[in-house]
Amino acid sequence: QVQLVESGGGLVQAGGSLRLSCAASGRTFSSYAMGWFRQAPGKEREFVATISWSGEYTNVADSVKGRFTISRGNAKNTVYLQMNSLKPEDTAVYYCAIDRTNRATTVSFQYDHWGQGTQVTVSS
Repeated sequence: QVQLVESGGGLVQAGGSLRLSCAASGRTFSSYAMGWFRQAPGKEREFVATISWSGEYTNVADSVKGRFTISRGNAKNTVYLQMNSLKPEDTAVYYCAIDRTNRATTVSFQYDHWGQGTQVTVSS
């Protein structure tokens, strides 16, 4: 059974950093693009970052550009989201998922196997 597990969330002050991890188990997804999305209370789920299966192509949302970096582990079955210079508006539950189109898209309905999410809270 496919499972994605996110970790690394927590409470941090504005300007701080966190590194989120997403580990896949039950099946190898090293040949698939993966992505991070987030959802704040009362808001729609929004795209944060995506990475191709090889790790050579990445794309991040304008709202986090220059602050967040997505990467893959050597085994390609783990994806990371390095978040620097965090702002209170980054507060949300962060989810990782597999891009079934394998095109590193920004559209959430093209992703499957969502993890349970990890809470990130940034205090001002």
